[in-house]
Amino acid sequence: MKNWREIRVNPQSTILETIKVIDKGAIQIALVTDAEDKLLGTVSDGDVRRGILKGLPMTEPVRLIMNQNPTVATSDATREELRDLMSELEVRQIPVVDAERRIIRIETWLNALLHSPKDNPVVLMAGGAGRRLGPLTAGCPKPLLKVGDKPILQTILEGFIECGFHNFYFSVNYRADMIKNYFGNGDKWGVQIQYLLESSPLGTAGALGLLPEKPTEPIIVMNGDILTKVDFEHLLNFHKENQSCATMCIRDYQTQVPYGVVEIDEHRLVAIHEKPIQQFFVSAGIYVLNPDIVEFLPSMGRMDMPELFHAVLHANRDTAVFPIREYWIDIGRVDDYEKANGDFETFFNAKMGKPTE
Repeated sequence: MKNWREIRVNPQSTILETIKVIDKGAIQIALVTDAEDKLLGTVSDGDVRRGILKGLPMTEPVRLIMNQNPTVATSDATREELRDLMSELEVRQIPVVDAERRIIRIETWLNALLHSPKDNPVVLMAGGAGRRLGPLTAGCPKPLLKVGDKPILQTILEGFIECGFHNFYFSVNYRADMIKNYFGNGDKWGVQIQYLLESSPLGTAGALGLLPEKPTEPIIVMNGDILTKVDFEHLLNFHKENQSCATMCIRDYQTQVPYGVVEIDEHRLVAIHEKPIQQFFVSAGIYVLNPDIVEFLPSMGRMDMPELFHAVLHANRDTAVFPIREYWIDIGRVDDYEKANGDFETFFNAKMGKPTE
């Protein structure tokens, strides 16, 4: 489920209201919760049908038909354990809850099959001040600006969680406390979040020098102001299959010259190309780096990703590019932010059978 909050009902919701929630969702279940999102019960299509057979009116509260003792799992359960439990009980979804029975996410059978846990560190660059967004970021760091119904950085985080990643580092600087207070240590999402505090901006690569220890798995690095539907598991597999030391995601970029471009040979006019379109591949702000890449980083100091890739290329190490064909937007300016909000419902709120919260 893209957002488990979309399938919540309260105990006093009517059976008819609950049916609408079940039909709207992708996994055919509703979660009955209290005001603090503590799980009180679940309602399936079968529960509804049994209520109908008992002659209960559709205006009756759903608490009369809910399963008050549903099977749940805790956040420390591995995906394999969840899959085995679902197989044993012949169910296709299990709510994952914390110690106080507050819902963290919904684990589905499909998700358990598709995405195994990945220990790769994911570093999200969330330290920029976002000055080009003007007053929007005067009191709020850009990664916490809401696109749709949630902050940009939360959508990024949940996209990685969908693919099985659980080990996160947030590089922070501008209004770092606001980001820390919102995300905490990641318990709300059932993952681990640690923070790389930049006392001064270190660039898009320099913050990697703040990692507490050298990783043992390839690192995924992503700018914290990008929204994309890239499958990060596919990206990681591509990096490994190509035996790359460093992989850069790229995207097609086109720009139109607003004038007629003149082609000449010395003093002679050869041709005129009216408002031609030029096409380039540009960096998409997402990278996969092998652990030994850290040797190219300065011990302390600023470095941007282009500098890092130049150093890797100069050392004749194998690099690769991963073309992005999926949705992608860099929220750098106000018009980008407005477009992302317009796109959100289409690209990020579609019904999916994968847990993100």
